[in-house]
Amino acid sequence: MKLIDGKKISEKVLDEIKFSVQNRVKNNLKIPHLAAILVGDDGASKTYVNSKIKACEKVGFKSSLFKFDDSISEIELLNQIKNINENDDIDGFIVQLPLPKHINQEVILNKVSPAKDVDGFHPNNYGKMTLGIDTFIPATPAGIIELIERSEIQTEGKKCLVIGRSQIVGRPISILLSQNKSFGNSTVTVAHSRSKDLEKLCLDSDIIISAIGIPEFIKGNMIKKGSSIIDVGITRVDDLSSPKGYKIVGDVDFKSVSNTVGYITPVPGGVGPMTISMLLKNTLKACEISD
Repeated sequence: MKLIDGKKISEKVLDEIKFSVQNRVKNNLKIPHLAAILVGDDGASKTYVNSKIKACEKVGFKSSLFKFDDSISEIELLNQIKNINENDDIDGFIVQLPLPKHINQEVILNKVSPAKDVDGFHPNNYGKMTLGIDTFIPATPAGIIELIERSEIQTEGKKCLVIGRSQIVGRPISILLSQNKSFGNSTVTVAHSRSKDLEKLCLDSDIIISAIGIPEFIKGNMIKKGSSIIDVGITRVDDLSSPKGYKIVGDVDFKSVSNTVGYITPVPGGVGPMTISMLLKNTLKACEISD
């Protein structure tokens, strides 16, 4: 078994971004600027946004946080997005999800300028990704590709099973892995809650990317020897032996697959750290395009 150290790879990506920023400073070019919109007081959202701000500081980016009470109206939020779209100092921005129930998430995300959509969720960018046109790739799928590439896991001609069909992870990664590009050219199957014979699909796959959010669902008897697993799942489960009273686990029963799997990402420390680093990579790209 070879562990894919997402934290280590993420640090390398951030170092590369920092080097690019330093070169921009030397050449009197604009410093990349990432902004985030946070609505309400969701604890997990606050933590995630703060981690993005810290990452910006680490690589030398500018960062801005636009925080609003959860009583903000949809029209007011749309006006704020319009202001950020028109602010030339800001290269990219994200709207932290989830949003309050009275705000239409799709309407909000569609109003983000495609040129600043570093989350890669705008239909224009999503469509370009589907067509294989260079654009902003959603951060988690981009991070998965980066992990596969830097770990030199061969994908060409391999049978790849994507478990989960969300617009954020499952659907885009299935598209990317099937494209005629480096670290693509896989034969991709997308499984979901209505799929039958999931165990058989797993056993027949060379690469499994799981994003279903069911803790330790994939067991050792469900995978073939030497296969590679990218575990996107992250779930907090009770654990009385832990000082915190809980532990974080993925979709894969790590212990039971360890003697069979070839490559695997740990949880935590696998895909998670890559998401923020790829968001910053998209922001650098947005800044370079606007030079």
